[in-house]
Amino acid sequence: MTEGGVENPVFEPPSPDLRRQQQCSAGPPPAPQQVYEEGPCGWGRLAPRALQLCNNAEGYLAAYSLLAIFQETCQILGTNAANLTCNASTKSSLSNYLYVFILGQLLLGVGGTPLYTLGTAFIDDSVPKHKSSLYIGIGYAMSLLGPAIGYVLGGQLLNIYIDVHLRESAEIDPDDPRWLGAWWIAFLLCSFATWLLIIPFSCFPKHLPGTAKIQAEKISETHNDGSKELVEDKNIGKSFKDFPLALLILLRNPVLMCLIVATATEALIATGFATFLPKFIEHQFSQSSSFSATLGGLVLIPGAALGQIISGILVSKYKMDCKNIIKFTLGTCSVALLLNTVFLFARCGNEPFAGVSETYNGTGTLWNLTAPCNTDCNCLRSFYYPVCGRDEIQYFSPCFAGCTSSTSEKRKRTYHNCSCVGKSPRLPEVNVAYEAIPGKCRAQCMLLPVFLGFFFFTVVFTFMAVTPTTVAILRCVPDKQRSFALGVQSLFLRLLGTIPGPIFFGVAIDNSCTLWDLNECKTRGACWVYDNTKMAYMLIGISAACKVLTIFFVIVAFCLYKAPSSSSVSLEKNAEMASGVHV
Repeated sequence: MTEGGVENPVFEPPSPDLRRQQQCSAGPPPAPQQVYEEGPCGWGRLAPRALQLCNNAEGYLAAYSLLAIFQETCQILGTNAANLTCNASTKSSLSNYLYVFILGQLLLGVGGTPLYTLGTAFIDDSVPKHKSSLYIGIGYAMSLLGPAIGYVLGGQLLNIYIDVHLRESAEIDPDDPRWLGAWWIAFLLCSFATWLLIIPFSCFPKHLPGTAKIQAEKISETHNDGSKELVEDKNIGKSFKDFPLALLILLRNPVLMCLIVATATEALIATGFATFLPKFIEHQFSQSSSFSATLGGLVLIPGAALGQIISGILVSKYKMDCKNIIKFTLGTCSVALLLNTVFLFARCGNEPFAGVSETYNGTGTLWNLTAPCNTDCNCLRSFYYPVCGRDEIQYFSPCFAGCTSSTSEKRKRTYHNCSCVGKSPRLPEVNVAYEAIPGKCRAQCMLLPVFLGFFFFTVVFTFMAVTPTTVAILRCVPDKQRSFALGVQSLFLRLLGTIPGPIFFGVAIDNSCTLWDLNECKTRGACWVYDNTKMAYMLIGISAACKVLTIFFVIVAFCLYKAPSSSSVSLEKNAEMASGVHV
């Protein structure tokens, strides 16, 4: 201080009493800060200057998205069905290759999991906290392109015969039941593309430039149950022997476990509808299987991607903390539950089906495909080829419709002399040029556009909870356990969600079946006709029950979450400031 000047405490030497007071209030000395090994983009000493343009979060996100796309293209191309024959006494040597496919699926799971655990945590490390949800949402949304590519690519390659060099000599076409498509070509293309992507993916350093500065600005939001201090004090996670204690810490985190169970119940709904939505559309609205699959893909994939991107943008824009993220998730799940009621009002009754819901012009009985008009035809119930009669009633096959002749013009077949088909109910006096045509009768229910519109928004709000829940999981655990927490989430996701989802939905849909396929072995196969009303109630029952469970566990997580105390936050800030001064 100079004479006549202004006192500036910065230049005043601190008194001994003040120094002792600061030491007492500061608590124990700060823990050593984590060293972030930031480096150039490359392979050892080979680090081209042009490659450094990708050495940032955006470049990593691009590589992450491409790898996720091709990985997802492979839980899709790996789904194959086997044809069973009646001769159960002969066992083909090819059946042993089933274990090869099981091993392949196991390797796909092992190879795919690190991308969504270590890779997601790496994104969270490399960007500011308020931008993490945006980057994760974009990455998750891009991975949804994989199933779309898988369905399209797999469908096109199935038009090529399995033995390419025998294509001309096979003398069969894709419509022949003996046709086997070249499914293996898609695996070769996909695996080749994945291996190519590993090369640029491996060039990224252990930490992107600027990670240390970003981490220094972050304030921990770990659930205040003492786990953060325990992990820091014992330095848990440095060796494999810490695995039991690290797992126990996560399992004892009630907020984490509630969020994980909530994501599992949501995954159960998502995988169930991804598997059976085309079947619901096909039977509920009398559409072809291929068109129903196309409609299902147009609703599920864009809706899921849009939901994840929107939620990522909202969480990032409003810089939500962990508590508000959980609250946001609760809101999206509640809206999705309300929209699930679309199954109650946008559903159709069953179209008339001879021998199932209708008698044969007053002859025959219900639940019996055989009637006096087709008794002498010796029809096979194992051959399902639906035709629509001019009486606007569907028949199991031309044979069960009593048709004895057919004509074909410009690849359009019509059936004549059908003893079971009556006159047209709309124009009974007019002689229609045909008596039956291939395919199901046109649905009289016109609610398909309404259903698709409402269900699209249901998918959007359902997947709006995915990204925020992942971010909340990253926030509520100690920083060193984020990847491990995502791994535990992935395990529970499969055990409670993606594996039982199709099983539960399949059992529910089977319970609504009214006409089963019986082959020559008298073995029950696929279902041909469903009770549409019962199917709709079954699906809304499962989805509503899962949504209620999701909302319940999110509410519990919201109520149990304890943000770090203000004193611990201030100590963390002091530690960061101290480390910055020493550096």
